[in-house]
Amino acid sequence: MAIANLGRRRTVASMVAGHVEMVLFEQSIADSDGLQRPFSDRVADAADKTAGSVLFDVRIDGDANIQRMAAIGYGEADAAIVVLEKSGRLRCASINGDASPFVAELAAWESSPLSEHVRAEYRGTAMILLSKLRSSGHFN
Repeated sequence: MAIANLGRRRTVASMVAGHVEMVLFEQSIADSDGLQRPFSDRVADAADKTAGSVLFDVRIDGDANIQRMAAIGYGEADAAIVVLEKSGRLRCASINGDASPFVAELAAWESSPLSEHVRAEYRGTAMILLSKLRSSGHFN
C-alpha cells in the first residue's frame, strides 16, 4: 500500500512540474516583443495558472549555470522547482523526498520578516537543494 502511494505521489509531482513547464513555455511564446518578464513575475503567473503558491524565490550565487531558483507548492507534499539558467532558459522539475526538507526551510526563510532575512542565511540551503536535484538527474 505504501509503495502504491509513493508511486502515485511521484506521478502527481511529475504532472505538476509538467503543468508548470507548459505555462512557462506558453509565456515564452507569448513574448511578442522579444522582452521576457522578470523571473519572479513568470513564476507567480505559473503558480496562479496551476493553482499553486510561490514558496520561495531566491538568487543563486556561485553556480556556473543557475542564477535563480523558485518553488511552487501544491498542498502538503507536492512542489515544482523552477530555475533560471544564466542562458535565460527556464527549467522545471518536481521535488523528491530528499529535497522536501530544504524546500520547507527555504519557504520558511521566504515567509519570515525582512529583518530576519539579514540574520538567516539561505544560500547554503539553496545550494544543497540544487545539488540534491542534480543528483536526482535534474538541471545537469
